Amino acid sequence: MGLGRFLTSAALALTVAGTALAQQAAQPAQTSPPREYNQRFLVPGSSFHGVHGIAFNKDDQLFAGSVVGQTLYHVQVDSGEVDRVVEPPAGMADDIAFADDGTMAWTAFLIGKVYVRRPNGKVIEVANGMSGPNGVGFTKDGRLFVSEVFLGDALYEIDLKNVDKPDFKPFARKELRLVAEKLGGLNGFEIRRDDGFLYGPLWFKGQAVKINIETGAVEVVASGFTTPAAANIDPQNRDNLFVVDTGTGDIWSVSLTSKAKKLVATLKPGLDNLAFDSRGRLFVSSMTDNAIYLVDKQTGAARTIVEGKLAVPADLAVVTENGRETVHVADVFSYRTVDGATGTVSDVLRVHGDTHSYPIGISVGPRNVLLSSWFSGTVQKVDRKTGKLAASLGDFAQPVDAVEGNDGTLYVAELGSGNLVKVSPDGKTRTNLAKDLRAPVAMAQGPNNVVYVTEIAAGAVTQVDVASGARKVVTDGLSAPEGIDVGPDNRLYVAEVGQKRIVAIDPATGAKTVIASNLDIGLPTYPGGPPALVPTGVAVARSGTIYVSSDLRNALYKLTPPAPEK
Repeated sequence: MGLGRFLTSAALALTVAGTALAQQAAQPAQTSPPREYNQRFLVPGSSFHGVHGIAFNKDDQLFAGSVVGQTLYHVQVDSGEVDRVVEPPAGMADDIAFADDGTMAWTAFLIGKVYVRRPNGKVIEVANGMSGPNGVGFTKDGRLFVSEVFLGDALYEIDLKNVDKPDFKPFARKELRLVAEKLGGLNGFEIRRDDGFLYGPLWFKGQAVKINIETGAVEVVASGFTTPAAANIDPQNRDNLFVVDTGTGDIWSVSLTSKAKKLVATLKPGLDNLAFDSRGRLFVSSMTDNAIYLVDKQTGAARTIVEGKLAVPADLAVVTENGRETVHVADVFSYRTVDGATGTVSDVLRVHGDTHSYPIGISVGPRNVLLSSWFSGTVQKVDRKTGKLAASLGDFAQPVDAVEGNDGTLYVAELGSGNLVKVSPDGKTRTNLAKDLRAPVAMAQGPNNVVYVTEIAAGAVTQVDVASGARKVVTDGLSAPEGIDVGPDNRLYVAEVGQKRIVAIDPATGAKTVIASNLDIGLPTYPGGPPALVPTGVAVARSGTIYVSSDLRNALYKLTPPAPEK
């Protein structure tokens, strides 16, 4: 999975430490209303937080991994039921493989580690300090190979001979055997049992290749793919290599003998991995749809095993037109909209199909919808009229949110630098409007040139005048404030994630009022990760209805104001 740039360890250490201090100092809300808002799920949740690597063990049990969810799951292919097998953070799995003896291996992409789980259930960290460990595979005799992609570009072998000894320590990257480097993004691969060669996709070259695991020699098997993400051998016909193309949603078979390509099926962009069971049935995963599908190799028809309406909902914005409320969702693996009345979810942009960004921040401006991504370091403009990507601005220091002024000026909050950056309408000029923000998470526009910023490491909401740069703390003592919006009553509505609630704040006095409690929000970050891995989004409509993203359930809340007392 391509997650682009990541935060520096120094910046992360500061923000995480600051968050801990802020949470320790957090105070309860000052006031509470007699009745809270009515809460219900407008969009139901799903099992995963983006599903990536999938693999069957020798007993035909299917396992699936989630990077953002940091969890490894067992999936019942007949019922679609999902159970948790390895919890966060060790359960973070971008790819999964099984050895013949039942040992399971997986790659923890964000934390640079590789784990194995022995048949007796013991989990062992076998390597750390890697740069984006991604694809993983075993040889017939149990040798383990791991690729680095996106943050690195290499193939390594990890020696497992002594991992069961009490004094075993995980290998550092420099201690691994380097097989090959500068491959072009070797992603999900398989090592064929009969010939011992590795077969896999090169993400950045659009190729499927054959690699000698002893010498590192590479032979192109097929080319012309858009973004090949994974490749596996068909157990019913060992001459057929199946390749999933995440950029198009296509599934191809390639003859290793003739090199002929055949289109097997076309699903939606955002496919990530594939696996065959012992009967040769083909299963594919979709990170964008939180889904696993069973694909008929003959007809191309796909049957849903498990699927989600949303993948990993983060920041939100809401627009009211002709009495209709439309919620815009930064869904990490896509940009989607939700009908506020029916809960119907619609795609606007899908990662790797329409964009290569991973949006976690979103706002709707006069001309554009802005998508911010600390994963890829970008702020993207999506034209409101056409829904098409209009521009992509890069080289930010982990941008978490952005808003657009009436003249087209952008204001971008950077987690990596703590700056609020002013960007000219043409995107060419940048100036720092405010500095030393303490782990900003989200922004909202107020009246009279004002923007409000939540600072999770400070437990505060700060007001910044974008004309003068003047700033002041509106309120502090909050426990992990994340999403924010300005309501029709001019109060600030904030997701106080540390208390799992929404509070309304008077910007003049800082007084807080609890709006809704006991919400399923607050997906934990990973060790060394940003304090708000997936920010809880808040959007307030003209009607006073509040929409809140549930990052724990991958769902969307609708909070309705209580009826006036008679």
